[in-house]
Order: sequence, then C-alpha cells, then structure tokens
Amino acid sequence: MLNMDLAIRCRDLRKTYDGKVEAVRGLDLEILAGECFGLLGPNGAGKTTTIEILEGLLPATSGEVEVLGKSWKTAAAELREVLGISLQETRLTEKLTVRETLALFASFYRHPRSPGEVMAEMELSEKADTWVGKLSGGQKQRLAVATALVADPKILFLDEPTTGLDPQSRRQLWEIVRQFQRRGGTVLLTTHYMDEAERLCDRIAIIDHGVLIAAGTPADLIERLGGHHMVEFSATGEGVQAPATWSSLPGVEAVHEADGKVLLSVRELHQTVPALLAALDQRRSDLLHLTTRNATLEDVFVHLTGRHLRED
Repeated sequence: MLNMDLAIRCRDLRKTYDGKVEAVRGLDLEILAGECFGLLGPNGAGKTTTIEILEGLLPATSGEVEVLGKSWKTAAAELREVLGISLQETRLTEKLTVRETLALFASFYRHPRSPGEVMAEMELSEKADTWVGKLSGGQKQRLAVATALVADPKILFLDEPTTGLDPQSRRQLWEIVRQFQRRGGTVLLTTHYMDEAERLCDRIAIIDHGVLIAAGTPADLIERLGGHHMVEFSATGEGVQAPATWSSLPGVEAVHEADGKVLLSVRELHQTVPALLAALDQRRSDLLHLTTRNATLEDVFVHLTGRHLRED
C-alpha cells in the first residue's frame, strides 16, 4: 500500500551512462508532502541526474521512483500536470513580455493559475508588458520560478534558484518558497549556498559519488558533526596542521585542516580554547589567527565530503 504522505520516494535508484559511468548508485530518498527538502552535493555528485530522474526528464537504469504515489512509467501525463520545474538556466524568449510568457506557459496545463495572480505574487505586475530581454537578472529569475508556479503545482523543483542573485533578490525568492509551502506545496531544492539550505530546508540529504552520505534536519546534521562550536586557528611550527596534534585536547570532537588553517569541532569553548593556547605555548608556536563561531551546515559538508559546496 502506498504512503500518500510521501510526495517523492525512490528506492535503490541507479543511473549508469554508457554502461560504465555510475552517476547514481543505489540512492534511497523519501520526501514528505509539504516540506522543503534540500538535495546537496559537490559538483559531479549525481544531484542533477537524480533530480532529472525524479522530474521524469531522464529514465533510471534501475530502481523505483514514486511521485505522489504514482510512477512515471504509468502516469507521466498526470504527473506533468502537478509538477512545477525551474531549471538552473531557464532560457525564455526575450521578445515576449512577462504577461505573454506566463500566458504561454499557462496554456500547457489544463488547470493553471491566473498569470496575473502569479505576477502579483512574484512582484512582477509592474513589468507585465516589459520584454523579457529588458528584465534584470533578479526579475528574470523570478519569472523563471513564475513559469513553474503558473502550473499550480503540488511539487516545485528548484535547481539552484538564487545563483548569481543579489541578497535582496535571494530573500524575495526565499519568501516565495515559504508562501508555496504555506499553501501545502512540497519543494525539492538544490543550492550552492549553505545558508540558503539552512534557512529554507526542513530536511537535507547530502550525496557524493552517487550515494547518500547523510540525511536529516539541519540541526540534526550539525549535532552529528560532534560539536556546536568551531575553533579555527593557524600557528607557526612544524606539525601544527596535523589533525592528530589536536584531537586529544579537552572538548574536541573532530579535527580537520582547510585552507592552511586547523578547524576544531568542540562542545565546550571554555575548555578547549585555554587548552589550545597552553598547548601552543608549550610547543613554542606563535598564534597567527584564532576565531570561534557556531557550527554550520558548511562545516558538516566539509567534514563529510572534504570539500566546500561551491568548489569545482
């Protein structure tokens, strides 16, 4: 019996290109109805392939995919009516107006929303009669999302929707996502901004080399890192950057090196920092840099993959 509380479910999802390259290797995901779910991973991790399979744009080599309890193999036309997709790069006809563009996309669906209503929601009403080619980058990105929302979808796929946008435009799109959720919609989001994932996503899955390596709420993932705080420092002397040098300090849960600095994941700053300074003094090392901050999803990502999310 199918669980109708699940918006998307995949089991042992696999995709192999040319019989050699395994882009997705046995991925299991469950996305609940009404949540914003983030799919994160380094470049080449298999995110785009996974998303395109879930969207029905790409066939899987093997495995099961259910969207709203239905299969792409038997209900493709029905599913396309209830999905809204905003690709990373949406190329729209520049000589159509905003109003004409949304009317065109609305014509693809049997029960679309009013283009005027969507323009108002996306704060594009004043640009209704402006050619697409005359819009700013943020306005074009909002229009791209509007073409997905005009379908009145139950699930919204957003592939890096705020890449290249200024901070104000990013926050406008964040609010649009929240409004869609408040109406009961489900969002599947990919992003290269960890703060965006941390703010918007109810749950997150991190994939690398085509497999799931961690999943949970942002708070759960940070907790699993082993600490609530990060101590970042650099100092003179041999062996300073070796993780083993600092793993025995009181309160240290995890150690790794990045960009020539040492990062300590700790639970109790008041224990770790004095012990660190004493250890540096004993080694006769000069402290060059020291900062403390709360742990973030970016720290989790680096800890799990060894890379920052925005690295090529």
